[in-house]
Amino acid sequence: MSNIPTAAAISEFLRARIAAGDFPSAVYLIGEHGQVRFADALGDAVLEPEIHPANLETIYDLASLTKPLITGLLCALLVQQSKLKLDDAVSSYLPEFQHAEHAAITIRRLLTHSSGLPAWRPLYLLAADRNDVVAAIANQPLDYRPGERVVYSDLGFIVLGFVLARVTGKSIPDLARQEIFGPLKLERTFFNPEQATRTGIAACESGNAYERDMCETQPVDSDKGRSTYKGWREGVIWGEVHDGNAHFLGGVAGHAGLFSTATETLRLANQFIASQSQLLAAETCELFKQNMTEGLNEARSFGWQLAATKDSTAGDRLPQNAFGHTGFTGTSCWIDAGHERVFILLTNRTHHRALPFANINSVRRQFHSLAVTLLDES
Repeated sequence: MSNIPTAAAISEFLRARIAAGDFPSAVYLIGEHGQVRFADALGDAVLEPEIHPANLETIYDLASLTKPLITGLLCALLVQQSKLKLDDAVSSYLPEFQHAEHAAITIRRLLTHSSGLPAWRPLYLLAADRNDVVAAIANQPLDYRPGERVVYSDLGFIVLGFVLARVTGKSIPDLARQEIFGPLKLERTFFNPEQATRTGIAACESGNAYERDMCETQPVDSDKGRSTYKGWREGVIWGEVHDGNAHFLGGVAGHAGLFSTATETLRLANQFIASQSQLLAAETCELFKQNMTEGLNEARSFGWQLAATKDSTAGDRLPQNAFGHTGFTGTSCWIDAGHERVFILLTNRTHHRALPFANINSVRRQFHSLAVTLLDES
């Protein structure tokens, strides 16, 4: 990618945000018609325990980008193959959800975050091991009636990961390798990075301070508490998944665990654009632009948030049917399928910073505005 031009205004803007302490590194990539138009790498991907500057091939913990890029894409493939139906009850795949309160939860409602499931729960305090996780989630009281509103939920996509496994008989990593990584020839996209790749990966938080605080401030129906739980990690989380529930689940889950570079994230993102996709039919790609939560508090499509959502991170320059997602570690990906444009911004805002982490949503919006202006003028 050495011949790809940088965008001076964007690089200058992100360099200023690094200096302000929002994040130690940023890699951005702007794609159009399947090609990289602009890209740059700024700052240091690792500051402790040693220093490693970011470059265009730095691997980031994509966090919740796992939801649409892997879980959503795999669900779309199964829908396309008629092995999964959007309006099927989740209980038809996972018997743990058969009790009355959860009967109205469908695959569509999980994909659009309108299932009623809580946003987050520390499964490592609620379940003895991976085998107990589905039951632990199914035993959680719903926060609202399914379909009543949108509440972004990690738990919903964790459940989708288990649905995928039940339908196919394969784990998420095996399924992703077979259906996505292999066909797209992705070499720096994976779950559970090998130790040898660590120096090329952007580092995350030091220990689990953020989730420890969450566990302390949110009541948990468990005899395990912050003081007795033995699974907290110490030192810099570097080369392993940041998210605590994904870590508890072996580094891989339906909601988090994916590592990738900006370049290979573009290849994944292009699968959601009909004219570029190697994996999905054009009619399947229409699902990502369709508002499936009309009249609710957010505009959600198949696995993505739509730019029509008030205060989304898309900003005001992307069309209303553009769709995107963010990741807690500081990542984001937005797609304007109509113009075949992809906007990727990867940062590691949780690294080398005391709590609270910077809210970088305004940075994301400004990045998109600068990028659209650049593309329109070039």
